[in-house]
Amino acid sequence: MPRLSDILGLNARSADYLSLNRKTARKRADDKLMTKRMLKRAQVPHPKLLGVMGEQAEVRAFNWNKLKEGFAIKPVQGFGGQGILLIRKPAKEKGYFLTVDGKKIGTADLVLHALDIIEGKYSHNNLPDKAMIEERIKIHPKFKKLAVGGAPDVRVIVFNRVPVMAMLRLPTEESSGKANLHQGAIGLGIDMATGITTHGVYKNGPVKYFPDTNIKVNGIAVPYWNKILKMAVETEMVSNLKYLSVDMLIDEEKGPVVLELNDQPGLSIQLANMTGLRRRLERVEGLEVEEAEKGVKIGKALFASKFANRVRFTGEEKPVIGIFEKVSIKNGKKKMIEVRAKIDTGAKGTSIDQGMALELGLLTPENVLWTKKVKNSMGTEERTQVAITIKLKGKIIKTRANLTDRKNLRRQLLIGRRDLRDFVVDPGLIKIRK
Repeated sequence: MPRLSDILGLNARSADYLSLNRKTARKRADDKLMTKRMLKRAQVPHPKLLGVMGEQAEVRAFNWNKLKEGFAIKPVQGFGGQGILLIRKPAKEKGYFLTVDGKKIGTADLVLHALDIIEGKYSHNNLPDKAMIEERIKIHPKFKKLAVGGAPDVRVIVFNRVPVMAMLRLPTEESSGKANLHQGAIGLGIDMATGITTHGVYKNGPVKYFPDTNIKVNGIAVPYWNKILKMAVETEMVSNLKYLSVDMLIDEEKGPVVLELNDQPGLSIQLANMTGLRRRLERVEGLEVEEAEKGVKIGKALFASKFANRVRFTGEEKPVIGIFEKVSIKNGKKKMIEVRAKIDTGAKGTSIDQGMALELGLLTPENVLWTKKVKNSMGTEERTQVAITIKLKGKIIKTRANLTDRKNLRRQLLIGRRDLRDFVVDPGLIKIRK
């Protein structure tokens, strides 16, 4: 448990740190539209804006059926996760949609919710507001078995251009897909040096396992950790806030995107990390930090957990994979089909069994790149290459594959070293991935 003197309380937070934030910067952070404009100017990745409604007529005139993918409806001036409605995808029945918790709602329900937002039901002091619609980020494969109904987010506290504390927030059934601790989400502390989770908090109490499972909350490596820290500091720099939290989602294809800023973040992050904020803030106060990279290095050096020096770093943009992996292939109908593949750094290129390629619909004329006859020691053989799209560990690989006869082999897809530049291959993982 942290020492009482290290804990940052509400009064100290307000007097010593929130007071450092200028009024204009706080106003921009509290307004999600202003935040998006700022992030766009600074070229910081963030969820795409799909629509804004500030009047009843705009709500009633909005064409909901044009939204073909998942989306989120949010109050621009909302706080604490209130008023956010998450839509997973349109239902098969026109005019209906499926929420992240599996409920089917109609266009009329979306209209009523948007009207509640603009009438101020979820805003500060119940003042009139605007409803914004943004794309729903697709959950990173790392978290699909851990989060329920929605995408987890990473909160990073930044002070004086140094990331000082971080937390992974995972939605639960109770939180209805929202990564908000007050609504029942789980918060996991993160070691600043490695991006690996350390402790957990659920309903303001410590937890060692995810609810109703035997999965430990510690030891989870957060993808893109260096990039997350760097983006958090860059966001603080363009926001002109001295003390804030930056909340980010991790998209399965785009990587980290900034969701929102909070100029007065809650203090439960201390429970998740089992350590106090006050001492960490005091250690970086007064430092001169010119660049985001320097701030990240300082934060990782000062606030590393004891186990950090025992962690083998593999490079954050390169996931570790074994000899055998589950991957997805885009078939002729543009759907991703899961198959098992062999990872072979001894082979230069990727190859696929001809029968599998035929079954997947990859042998159409527009998909076949070329066919030619090649002489070898056995005589002359015909070789064909097809275009292929593979998803491995959340990364999309668009490449070409040789057609071969692999029907008698354990894996009918082989991925060669030409397509493995963004991965670290660990042969030691072979036993746990068979």
